[in-house]
Amino acid sequence: MLTAALGAACISSSAILVTLAHVGSATTAFFRCALALPVLALLAMVEQRRLGPRPLSSRVYAVVAGLFLALDLVLWNYAIADVGAGIATVLGNLQVLFVALIAWLVLRERPERRYLAVLPIVMVGVLLVSGLLGRPAAGLHPMAGVGYGLATSAAYACFLLILRRASEHKTHVAGQLADATAGAAAGALLLGLVSGGVQLRIGWPSFFWLLLLGLLSGTLGWLLITSSLPRLPAAISSLLLLLQPAAALGLADAVLGERPTPLQVGGAVLVCAGVLAVTRKGAARSRPDCEQDEAIGKAGGDRVLLKPGISDLGRELDPQYRGKVAPATEAQLRPDFMPGR
Repeated sequence: MLTAALGAACISSSAILVTLAHVGSATTAFFRCALALPVLALLAMVEQRRLGPRPLSSRVYAVVAGLFLALDLVLWNYAIADVGAGIATVLGNLQVLFVALIAWLVLRERPERRYLAVLPIVMVGVLLVSGLLGRPAAGLHPMAGVGYGLATSAAYACFLLILRRASEHKTHVAGQLADATAGAAAGALLLGLVSGGVQLRIGWPSFFWLLLLGLLSGTLGWLLITSSLPRLPAAISSLLLLLQPAAALGLADAVLGERPTPLQVGGAVLVCAGVLAVTRKGAARSRPDCEQDEAIGKAGGDRVLLKPGISDLGRELDPQYRGKVAPATEAQLRPDFMPGR
């Protein structure tokens, strides 16, 4: 629990570090990924020696997923500027709802009643977070920021779905993240060149904050969370992950002076509660009922890796937990958790 909490704390600082870097959205996304690549590449090499090489198709899928991660990061950086660091982090954690929505529209998988019941509550929370009711507390353009925040969650959902296909039948973690990060760096650079908003020469203060962002959030925080959540019950894991938007609101207030209004705080609580309600699994059920897990499993070809002896989430870095392949409709799904913030 302490490791997961530390990981969530590392990732919760992302929006604050983006704000402190004070460079363009595409520039921030590019340097965040590029500066994390050397460490991830080294970890990927060590992992490959232990587990063997990955198939080319898996690596291609990971790079394509990284292109959607680049779009996610660029849009999220716009959201930070328009609605504030704390609120943007809350809006950027709605990917679980978008995964279920995409599965409904594209894969023709009707979501469970719980999702349909929670969705209006989350939308009310988003409305309160936007600052339309009352005076906005932070950000230049609250409405535009909400739009960017919702779009970044949609892009992150696409990233998760494609990455699920990339990780099919494999337990490589660092290599998968390294390929996706490389794709994200290339995608961010391309978006910046097209829009004319990328700067390859930045000042040392900005470079320092971006380096800290890449190492603290893109590498350390992700590894801490991914290595700890498989050893925790699903309900506790979901609660710990909600520390990220909650801590981001507190850090934005303490470091940046972005004090949300009471209505925005109430909206953030509704959003977090809605996400928790959708992702939480019933303890008495043998199969997971999380729409995100099922949608990612379907997108991965209805086949997952069984990993006996670990928690409901089934995510593990240690290769000793590798199991056999079984149909997702008959076995526990193994979602690949990728905190992209």
